[in-house]
Amino acid sequence: MIQLQPQTLFLLPQGSLIPSPKPSKNPNPKTPKSLSNSLRPTLNSPNYPPLSHHPNTSDSGLLFREKVLYLETHLNVNSQKALQLNPDFRSCPISSLKSVENCLSSMGIERSAFGRILDMYPQLLTVDPHTHLYPIFDFLLNEVLIPFPDIRKSIIRCPRLLVCDVDDQLRPALKFLTELGFVGRSSITCHTTLLLVSSVEGTLLPKIQYLQSLGLSYEEVVNMVIRSPGLLTFSINNNYKPKVEFLLKEMKKDIAELKRFPQYFSFSLEGKIKPRHRLLVEHGFSLPLREMLKVSDGEFNVRLIEMRLGSVEGSWL
Repeated sequence: MIQLQPQTLFLLPQGSLIPSPKPSKNPNPKTPKSLSNSLRPTLNSPNYPPLSHHPNTSDSGLLFREKVLYLETHLNVNSQKALQLNPDFRSCPISSLKSVENCLSSMGIERSAFGRILDMYPQLLTVDPHTHLYPIFDFLLNEVLIPFPDIRKSIIRCPRLLVCDVDDQLRPALKFLTELGFVGRSSITCHTTLLLVSSVEGTLLPKIQYLQSLGLSYEEVVNMVIRSPGLLTFSINNNYKPKVEFLLKEMKKDIAELKRFPQYFSFSLEGKIKPRHRLLVEHGFSLPLREMLKVSDGEFNVRLIEMRLGSVEGSWL
């Protein structure tokens, strides 16, 4: 039987010490102010299936099959993909999987989400949570100031956070976004932590510069991205350029409309923008971007009928 590990102390970036806790059974744990108040995982859990006892066995194949079975049936992870993308999985002990599982569980992440996260990033199966995962959680809690109950939302929305380096990636992105204006009421939340995985030089800054190239001032662009943070996640070639071209050439609208409704870039060009514009043109109407796109299909059709009726009534007068 696997023995309980002795309690250890974990040093946070701020210098505080964290005692190893028992795993939480509550999928929605109460909010601690930092990891110093959260629970640390142990390697055993009453919910785990019993393991075979092979303290001195040379049958490594049996142990490996047991580990694969645990990975597929308990964590719902594709073992072939895990072996292909993380060769270290073959030689790691099953306790490695459990320590990662307990780490995620201690942060409020439900077991139902483990499969998706670990299947996307099987390299996580063999990391040391104390040197790799907990520093990321500490950063989100203590520097980004994400409330503890929202940590799980951040990770489920963007599992890539767990494979990013704090010093090389996450902290520089937070600094850039903070200087850009993501402060106060506009601070990074669990809904926008995905911005932290973007490269400043390769992703965030080029999008700011592209929007400026349209004739918008830096202040106008900043106001747009603060109001609609999703702008920083869209592709310049696949989103910005075709939609700007359609706006200017087909819709005959001005760039100034983007300042009033930056959410324009979040709507599908083929699925919503073009079809609605076509209907308006067919009946000789025009609407501001907000009125054209923000309503549901039913509301848009009602508005179109009202406009047509109003046009007919006006022609009778």
